[in-house]
Amino acid sequence: MPAPRPVNVVVRALNILRALNFQPVSTLDTIHKRTKIPKPTIVRLLQTLESEGLVKRAPKYGAYYLTSQVIALASGYHSEPRVVEAASGIADTLTQDLKWPVSVAVQEGDSMVVRYSTIPNSPLSFFHSTINMRLSLVSQAMGRAYLAFCDEPTQDALIELLVNVQNPEAHVAGSPEQIRQMLAEVRERGYALRDPRVRPESSTIAVPIFEGARVVASIGLTWFTSSVKVNVAVERFLPPLQKASTAVSAALGALS
Repeated sequence: MPAPRPVNVVVRALNILRALNFQPVSTLDTIHKRTKIPKPTIVRLLQTLESEGLVKRAPKYGAYYLTSQVIALASGYHSEPRVVEAASGIADTLTQDLKWPVSVAVQEGDSMVVRYSTIPNSPLSFFHSTINMRLSLVSQAMGRAYLAFCDEPTQDALIELLVNVQNPEAHVAGSPEQIRQMLAEVRERGYALRDPRVRPESSTIAVPIFEGARVVASIGLTWFTSSVKVNVAVERFLPPLQKASTAVSAALGALS
C-alpha cells in the first residue's frame, strides 16, 4: 500500500512549534525564515495555537513565545532515563539558588550526553538548549567526573575506545597514561573541571552521581570565566553541587 500523504496544515503547525522552540521569543519574520511558510499562514496557525493555550503573543516585542502547556504534549512519554526523573527537581532548585545553569549527563558510547538542563530557568545561560549535546569524556568536566569514578575495567575499556576516536577533544588530555593520571587527580579531589582549552569563555564544575556503589551519571554547573574565578567557583559551587548529587543518588534509591 502507498504511504499516506501527510496533512500539510498539521506539518506546518509542528514546524512552527519547532521554530518557536529555538529561542525564548520569536518574531513573525524569524518564524518565516526558519519555516519558509507564508506569513499569512503563520499568523493563522499562531492564532490557532494561541487559542489552544500553546502559544502567547508578546505585544511589546511584536512576537510570540511558547507557553508551559507544551510540556503536556510530552507527558505521556516515559522513556527518559530514571536519573532525569530523580535529578530534574533537584537541578532546578540548584539553579534557582545559584542562578547558573545546571546539567545532568549520562554516558553513551565515547561521550556523555546531556539529558537534562536547567537552561530555561537560568538568567545566565550560554545556549538556548544543550539537550542531547555530546560531551567529551576526557576534556569536559561532566565526562571527567563520570570516567574518574568508573570501576577499573570500565575505565580501561572507555580509555581504549577514546584512544581510537578521531575527535580533537578526545586527545586534549594526552596519552592513556596521562588520562589515567588526570582521572586519578579528579577522583582524589572529588570533582572535575573542564579543560580550560575547551571553550575558555566559560567553565564547568561537575561531580558524579551514584546509584548504590556504581556511577551512573554526572551533574555539572557552568559559569562565565570572566565573572567568577575558578578557585572562587570551586569554593562557592562545589558544596551545593555535592549536596545535589547526594540527593539525586538518594532519589534514585527511592525509585528503585
